[in-house]
Amino acid sequence: SMLDLTFYEMCRAEKNLTLMLNTEVVGVEMAGDRIARAIAVRQSTEDRFVITAEVFMDCTGDGRLGAEAGAPYRRGREAKDEFGEARAQDVADKKSLGSTLLFQARKYDKPMPFAAPPWVRAFTEEDLRLRPHASPGVDRGLEYGYWWVEWGGNLDTIKDNEIIRDELLAVMLGVWNHIKNDGDHGAENWALTWFGFLPGKRESRRFVGQHILSENDIWTCRKFDDAIAFGGWSLDTHPPGGIDAADERPCDQPQVPYIYDIPLGSCVSRDVPNLMFAGRNLSATHIGFSSTRVMATCAAVGQGAGTAAAYAVKHGLSPVGLSGSPEAMGAIQQMLLRDDAYVIGVFNEDVLDLAKKARATATCERPGGCAENVLSGQTRAVDGELGGPPDRIKPGTNRWMSLSLPAALELRWPAPITPTRVHLVFDTGMHRPLTLSHSDAFVQRMQWGQAQEETVRDYVIEGEANGVWHTLDERRGNYQRRVEHVLNGEKEVSAVRIKVTATNGLDHARICEVRVYACDPRA
Repeated sequence: SMLDLTFYEMCRAEKNLTLMLNTEVVGVEMAGDRIARAIAVRQSTEDRFVITAEVFMDCTGDGRLGAEAGAPYRRGREAKDEFGEARAQDVADKKSLGSTLLFQARKYDKPMPFAAPPWVRAFTEEDLRLRPHASPGVDRGLEYGYWWVEWGGNLDTIKDNEIIRDELLAVMLGVWNHIKNDGDHGAENWALTWFGFLPGKRESRRFVGQHILSENDIWTCRKFDDAIAFGGWSLDTHPPGGIDAADERPCDQPQVPYIYDIPLGSCVSRDVPNLMFAGRNLSATHIGFSSTRVMATCAAVGQGAGTAAAYAVKHGLSPVGLSGSPEAMGAIQQMLLRDDAYVIGVFNEDVLDLAKKARATATCERPGGCAENVLSGQTRAVDGELGGPPDRIKPGTNRWMSLSLPAALELRWPAPITPTRVHLVFDTGMHRPLTLSHSDAFVQRMQWGQAQEETVRDYVIEGEANGVWHTLDERRGNYQRRVEHVLNGEKEVSAVRIKVTATNGLDHARICEVRVYACDPRA
């Protein structure tokens, strides 16, 4: 599972919260119903680790740590009547989403013949009629393979992983052989440059947590008081037979109406009180999991669950008690917002943030982009189609937008303050995709390999004391969304302003949030 850097920094700061990177859990030692120690090995160095901690988090995908601890988990697909899920099976079974192997290819300036090994699978255009290939568009080209090269959902995706790998090699190279040698796919000058040997696994164990996230939770956008992240991907199920299900479309993807809450209760074990989990092994039904399993959502859950784990350790609490504590959840959610995570319907209520007591003005502002927006407490524009539920969000841009450059945003207080830190959140064009991808068509939709054009590049932070403006800090060449400024010295000021002189391409400044602190809010 992808873990946010903020989570990593928190974990390093807490001696009783341990990250196990580049290691594999091989066993645990229990103290009653709690995990006392985890035994892990690092295969690359043959080192063995015995790790003691107050809180353990399983981000292993397959749930190896939790399984060793005896934490309950689910496999396969539930029946409709168990959770009242309209898209579930009539009868429960042990089938799951399959696994995939991808390839990479490139076009050369001469023909590149391909002679297939004798063991590859044979495919016809009829076999692949529901699986677009060798045609323009995202997920259709020749450069990086096809997610629908999928197989193994009828097997045990953990114990049968080697069998699945071998068959997927035959499937993947068989698809390539069809593209190269069966009919004209425009692939004469294309050649493979790499292909995978480790199946990309979609589904295995799903732990049983304090709450099991279901289709109905997602489809109705149920409000959870212990929300720590959000999702928004479709309910993305695939036929367990994968490519062998030639008469079925490779996926069914009904789009959820709004982004939805992911509760902390789905990241805390029901029966092992100091075990948490994040990633594709969180507590969900097969249908609910079909939306939460994608990597961007896993990353958001990793940050949310990690922040909750750090809070539990710092305050000497057990994870099982967090979801039922309004005080704990309020603090955790405010920590997430301060780190620029997003939690639906939760707004900045940080009592240490002095900006909340200031009045915001600007030298100029666009319609819908007034200066006061930086104090809205919401750093996203989430209204509109497929956005947040209308009754739980603040509509609008939630950012200041100047008319031109240079431009300045000012915060002024009724009485002098002594700022030691200024936190800024800039617009980084989050309406536009930006991710790692080998899909040429997808990369063309991005501003890849560069700072996003909306992002403020050059600016100065100034403070006013006795009617005179002084430079507090400045930045050149910025490309980040969230920037913390630790100010040198302590100076009483009546106002703080951010003077923007350049962006990374846009003709006006955009700032989503300004926070001002007199102390370190993490202390």
